This record gives sequence, structure tokens and C-alpha cells, in this order.
Amino acid sequence: MDSSPVGRWRRAIALLRRHRVFAVALAAGAVLRVVTMLGFGPAMWFNDSYDYVSVALRLRPHPIRPDGYSFWLLILKPFHSFALVVFTQHLMGLATAVLIYALLTRKFGVPAWGATLATVPVLFDAYEIQLEQLIMSDTMFILLVVGVVTLVLWHRAMSWKAGAAVGLLLAVTALTRSIGLPILALVVVYLLIKRAGWRPIVAMVAACALPVVAYMGWFKAVNGQFAMTNSDGVILYMRTSLFADCHKMHLDQRRELELALMCINTPPSQRAHYAQAYLWWDDQNQLHVFGSGMKFTPEINANASAFAKRAILSQPGDYLAAVTKDFFRAFHWGRPQFPDPKTYLQYEFGNEYTRKIPKWSSYHSSTDRDAEAYENGPAATHVVSPWSDIMIGYQKVVRLPGIVLGLLLLVGLYGVVVRWRTLGGPVLLPWLAAAGLILAPAATAEFDYRYLLPAAPLACLAAAIALGRIRRGGHAPEERVPAVEAAPAAE
Repeated sequence: MDSSPVGRWRRAIALLRRHRVFAVALAAGAVLRVVTMLGFGPAMWFNDSYDYVSVALRLRPHPIRPDGYSFWLLILKPFHSFALVVFTQHLMGLATAVLIYALLTRKFGVPAWGATLATVPVLFDAYEIQLEQLIMSDTMFILLVVGVVTLVLWHRAMSWKAGAAVGLLLAVTALTRSIGLPILALVVVYLLIKRAGWRPIVAMVAACALPVVAYMGWFKAVNGQFAMTNSDGVILYMRTSLFADCHKMHLDQRRELELALMCINTPPSQRAHYAQAYLWWDDQNQLHVFGSGMKFTPEINANASAFAKRAILSQPGDYLAAVTKDFFRAFHWGRPQFPDPKTYLQYEFGNEYTRKIPKWSSYHSSTDRDAEAYENGPAATHVVSPWSDIMIGYQKVVRLPGIVLGLLLLVGLYGVVVRWRTLGGPVLLPWLAAAGLILAPAATAEFDYRYLLPAAPLACLAAAIALGRIRRGGHAPEERVPAVEAAPAAE
């Protein structure tokens, strides 16, 4: 091999030619992100954004959501630049596409054009690009989940070191969004099915458990409960709020006063059509009767959890109907306004809500002062033409319709079914992860459009691996040798 500068340059050119389709797509995705940053600087905002900034300024375990993303903001805080934050998030979006492409071409023999096609939703979906411009944890979460799946599928025979690396990634994923913790169980089950050996599994679980348990210990020291949040029970209560009927739950109002106080007196047929009204709106939800700032205390969280579980067990049909409705809401062609107009519009480039930072109460401060302190100056979104006009128009045309996401899941499901002898083969992990990320919010919270975006790259991975097998008329190169046969004897 020619190791001279000329030789290296020739190899680089040959590599670029081999992957030129993806290189062009990646460059085009990067251009769209530059236009977004020019049109909506320094960043865009969502209701949750201000809590992340508050924690980065005054570090503490937040009662509603884990602090992983706030740690990232804390690392970048010395630069006093939300533009830098969203720049790193746009890089995360591009890195997600690179992981998908590399996995499909290097490990599953998918041709360059096919692997590039699988990255299109990540690179070009306008709502994915807008999410990267928001001060939110979702882009980091997407990269971490895709990173976990890539690392697991990359190693046909996983060593304990690779297992530990996966475990650390899973820990960061769970600390970014608590829904990441169930992915650990999913990966463990997958490795057991593939007979990967006990050492990588134990190393993975241990590497994941140590940071998570340490965080939970910190949470207990500050908030009094050994947990990651004080919100899981309250959010499950929100899930049941549209159908929970205390008459059907047979509550004893004298012996179960704590639960009876959570009963919603409005008949189910007359309630709001979205559950979030019964958690966040004080004129609708029942939780505000316990006092301002009391919704996410350990006691209220425990009582809300008990109430929600009682409602689910007493009305299983109503619960399944609510979950099913929200699950299939993900696969509409259009994008109807849901859960409410304000939340819906915050996912649109052309909204008015981020052009002025609200002056809500925050921990020892207010949201506007927190944002300005982090930025060391004005932090509201500045809309600059013509760049903003380009992205507003682009978003009206380029997006991944829900029905296409559903078709991708069906293709992946086909790939699992035809590999029934190997229990789904490598298609199983990304397919279950994608389906789970759509089902979990429907089962534990409520549908939200941004919850679909982490599922899209995984659905594309599963579909591409499944279609790659059809194209070759057999197994991919990485599937020919079972993991138990390829692993070293020591494993």
C-alpha cells in the first residue's frame, strides 16, 4: 500500500467516489442546517427548554426529568452561546445519519444508494431539523439510541469491553430521557436470544447501573426518594385522566381520601380531548388542589401512581382504547393539531412563541433571566429573512408522513417474521426499539409529534436490513455465522 501523501490522497478520492451519493446527501443536509441557524438564531425554544437551562445554571436533580441534557448545557456554559448548543445538536443529527450509513454498508452489505435512502428522514425531515434547533434533549437522545443499536449490531461476537461500552451509552441515554432505561432490558433480551455469552451482558448491566444508581442516590439526597424523577406516577395519572371514572374504580372516600381527592368530577364524555390539560392547566387538572409547586413531590407522585394503576385495572378496556388511539395516531398522513395548538405550533418554524422568552417563575429566578444569564445577552429567537422564509416553506413540503413511518415498520416486521428461525435476526433490535419508542408514550403519557422522531431512524434501519436480505436472496454477510460459534472460547 502506498503510504505517501499522494497515495493517501488517491485513497481518499477513491473513498469519496465510492460513497459520493451519501456525501452529497450529507452535504445537502448540512446546508439546510446552516440555513436554519441563520434564520432562527441563536436557538428556538419549547416549554421544557427553560428547565434544562435552569438546571445547567443551578445544578440539582430535577424532579420532572433526568439531567443528562442539562449536563451537556453545563459543559457548554462557559461559551455563553445557545448558537453553539444548537450547532452541536445539528452535528448530532448528521452523526446519526453517518452511523446508519456506516452500519448498513459495512456490516449488512446494503448498497450505497440504499443506505443513503435510509438516512433521508434524519438528514432532510424538516421537523428533525427544527428539533435540532430547539433547546431540547431529543436530538442527543436520538444519537445515543442509534449509537447503542449500531454498537450492538456492529459486533457479531461481543466482548465484555464492548458490552461495557454499550452499558455506558445506555446509562447516558437513560439520564438524557428516562424512557432510555427500558432499552437496556431490550438489549439484554436481544443478546440472550443471540447467545452472546454472560460476560458482555453482565459488563453492560454493570456499566449502565453504576451511573444510574449514583444519579438516583443524588436524587434521594436532594428530593427524598431513590428514583430518577418524581414525575412517573403523575404522568401516568395524566394518561388515565381522560377515562378514569371513580365510580367504576370503587374508591372508599373515607379510607382512600388521598386517591379520592384526585378524582376528576367532569364526566369522561365531557372532558378535554387531550390529557395534558389535566396535568399542566390549573383550571382543569385536579392536582392543583394540593398547592402550588406540589405536583411533583414524592407523596403526590406515589398517590398519582396508585390512582392511575387503580384506574387501569378497573377500566382495562378504556385504557387499551386510549393507548391504541394514540399509537395509531402516529401513522396519519397529515399532521393534525395535537395535543393543543400551542404545543403543535412550537414544532413549526413559523411560530411566534419563541420570539419572546416568557417570564415564568423558575428555581430561584425566572425563565427569561435564566436564558439571558446563560447567553450573557438576549436569548429570544431572531427570525432573519430570507433564511427563515426558506425553512418555513421547506417545512410545508418536506417531512416524513406518519403513514410512511408505518410502512417502514411493516417492512421491518416482515424482516423479523421471515427470520423466525433466528428469532428475527439483526432486524429484531432496531424494529423493537422503533415500535417501543412509539408505543411507550402512548401507554404511559400521551401522543406527541416529537416522540416519533427517535423512532424514525430505527425504523429505517430495520427496513433497510430486511430489504437487503430480499435483494441478496439470503442472509447478509454478518448473519451467516451465529454469534455463539464466532465467539472466542473464553466468552
